Amino acid sequence: MKKGYIPKHERKKILLITDDIRVHSGVAQIGRETVLGTLHKYNWVQIAGAVKHPDKGKILDISKDFGSKKQIEDASVILYPSDGYGDPMLLREIIKRENPDALFLITDPRYFIWVFEMENEIRKQMPIIYLNIWDDYPAPAYNREYYESCDALFGISKQTVNINKLVLGEKADKKIIKYVPHGLDNTVFKPIGDDNDEFVKFKKQVLGDKEYDFVLLFNSRNIRRKQIPDTLMAWKVFVDGLPKEKQDKCLLLLKTEGVSEHGTDLFAVIDYLFPENPPVRIIHQGFDSQHMSYLYNLADGVVLLTSNEGWGLSLTEALLTGKPIIANVTGGMQDQMRFVDDKGKWFIPDAEIPSNNTGRFKQHGEWAFPVYPTNRSLQGSPLTPYIWDDRCNFEDAAQQIRALYDLSPEERKAKGLKGCEWANGDEAGFTTSAMAQRIMDGIDKLFDEWEPRERFEFVKDTEIEPRVLPHKIIY
Repeated sequence: MKKGYIPKHERKKILLITDDIRVHSGVAQIGRETVLGTLHKYNWVQIAGAVKHPDKGKILDISKDFGSKKQIEDASVILYPSDGYGDPMLLREIIKRENPDALFLITDPRYFIWVFEMENEIRKQMPIIYLNIWDDYPAPAYNREYYESCDALFGISKQTVNINKLVLGEKADKKIIKYVPHGLDNTVFKPIGDDNDEFVKFKKQVLGDKEYDFVLLFNSRNIRRKQIPDTLMAWKVFVDGLPKEKQDKCLLLLKTEGVSEHGTDLFAVIDYLFPENPPVRIIHQGFDSQHMSYLYNLADGVVLLTSNEGWGLSLTEALLTGKPIIANVTGGMQDQMRFVDDKGKWFIPDAEIPSNNTGRFKQHGEWAFPVYPTNRSLQGSPLTPYIWDDRCNFEDAAQQIRALYDLSPEERKAKGLKGCEWANGDEAGFTTSAMAQRIMDGIDKLFDEWEPRERFEFVKDTEIEPRVLPHKIIY
């Protein structure tokens, strides 16, 4: 019997709204791992979001499938597939039908504005839990009402936890705010050697019969902030600095869409930068988690130069599979590089030093090859009026690629395994079990302390808090 097991009829029921937990998006992956890691303690219902969901209107019981993965015979997981994340009418209908004890949200708050507008109605019946993330500073005062609408804020990155506190100010004391970094299944994402026949077969399918000295992997969406053209420029500078015979034994794998209206035409970029025999390959084929683990295992390192990034799940997958990481110093990617502050501790952002993107702290985990931004540009849109875009120099990235390349295979492996050990350890805990435990601890605390909202609340129209910057703009 799993530790902490509660029989089905005694469990609290939680209504989750996020991407359909059966699909392969990063958000769905975290939702899936959250459900799988807590099946023994909670019953789950999901508004399972997708674009033009093929199962819209159905009610799907996937309890046996999920329960069998964790040996929980009385697991309960019910899906209500929906276009997008639903609407007030659907939410009210499911609440009436399922009578959940809490509402749990995952992904960008802009998708849940309609939920936050219902918070007074919802929180009379149940608390709202938000596993939230924010990509960059300045601390978004325009998110204040969203954070105020929640009873528990689980911040995926240390930066997000700091942002939640800065934006809420004194009201943060009335919330449960907890650091809950992403966790993945470390029985799947783990180091795999050439003694595994399936891995060897997969490796040959991807690389063919050619032997490479150095394979670098990028795995993320083809969208502008991921800076894939800059990654290609960095790769070009790196490759051009090698003798011809060495150039032919290097390969950059891009696991992404070749063309995207949200990003660019990568085929055109590659043709322009590498007119002959490009040392780059695009893989757009979808893989399950096991084959994604194989893909990481065949690489010598993983690169992610995103200009603002809440977490960077491909770095977590890299760490768990024992691979060094080359990453821009911004957002949650800093957590995974484990910067050390001037007191010798893992850096925690605060109002004085909200980010290490200036390179104030240089000591970090030996598995990390950081690239510090050289430019911060304040960008925005109507719903997100301001946010830093932390841009790193592709030439600096090329230097870090070269630094990783210049190590022997044994040295690269040793550094990667140090990262793997840390990611699996108690301090980082980037695993499903650690993430699930943090979530359960937070939810249990919430259930112990939560009180329903009053039926009515009187607010003076003069009680409007100014939206002022709660941290240094230059640090």
